[in-house]
Amino acid sequence: MIKNILLTASALLIFLISCKQKEEKNEKTAEVEETTMEVEAPVAAEIIPIEHATAVIEWNGNTIYIDPVGGKAAFEGQKSPDIIFITDIHGDHFNPETLNELNLEGVQIIAPDAVKLQMEENLSSKTITMENEETKEIAGFSVKAIPMYNLREEAKDFHVKGRGNGYVFTFGDERIYFSGDTEDIPEMRSLENIDKAFICMNLPYTMTVESAADAVLEFKPKQVYPYHFRGRPEVSDVKKFKTIVNEGDSDIEVVQLDWYPNDDF
Repeated sequence: MIKNILLTASALLIFLISCKQKEEKNEKTAEVEETTMEVEAPVAAEIIPIEHATAVIEWNGNTIYIDPVGGKAAFEGQKSPDIIFITDIHGDHFNPETLNELNLEGVQIIAPDAVKLQMEENLSSKTITMENEETKEIAGFSVKAIPMYNLREEAKDFHVKGRGNGYVFTFGDERIYFSGDTEDIPEMRSLENIDKAFICMNLPYTMTVESAADAVLEFKPKQVYPYHFRGRPEVSDVKKFKTIVNEGDSDIEVVQLDWYPNDDF
C-alpha cells in the first residue's frame, strides 16, 4: 500500500515538474516571439526628383523639401513640407517666390546664414542656420552641413568656401548626401559610409563629369545619383559619368532619375 502511494506521489511530482518545464518553455518562446515582433525593419527614405537641384524626401512620416524652386505647381501631388533645406543663395536653390507659395505653417527651414540674410521677415523667422561641419538632430534624424565650393580658378567666385552647405542626412541606418553646388573638394572625397550620393556636374558653375566621377570613386557610395547636370549651354554627359564610375568600381550603382521632366535630352 505504502509502495503504491509512493509510486503515485512520484508520478504526480514528475508530472508537475514536466508541466512546469513546459510552461517555462512556452513563456520563453512567447518572449522570443514578442521580441521578434517588436523589431521593425529600418525605414528607407524615398527620394522624389522634382527638377535640377530640387527634391522631396519622404521618411518616417516626414516630408522634406530640398532647394524648393519652380513655384507651388512644381510640387503638385506631393505632400506639404514639414522641413525645408536650402543649400545656397542662387535662384536654382533659394527661391523666395516658391517658398511663399507653399504652405509653411509649422514648417522649419534650415539654410546657410548667407541665405537667411537675404530673406524677408516672414521667411527668416522660420529659419535656423547651419554652418559648414555643424550637425543637428531634427525630427528623429540627423543632418550634417558639408562644405560646398569651387576649386577651379575661373570658377571660385561662383561658390566661395563657407557660404553654402551640402548636407549628409542620416535616416536610421541610411546615409544620404546632397552635394549642392560644389567641385570635387576634399570634404566630399573624405565622406564615409554613404548609401546614396546626389552629385552635381554642370559647367561652368560646378564641376566636370570627370571630376565628379573621380570623387565618387574615392569616397565610394553604394549608389550615386547624378543631378544638377544642366549647364549653359551644354548638358553634362551622365552616360559618360556612369561609364567612368562603373569602369573604376563596378560595385557602385549609378542611378539615373528624371531631373528635367520638361526637357528632352
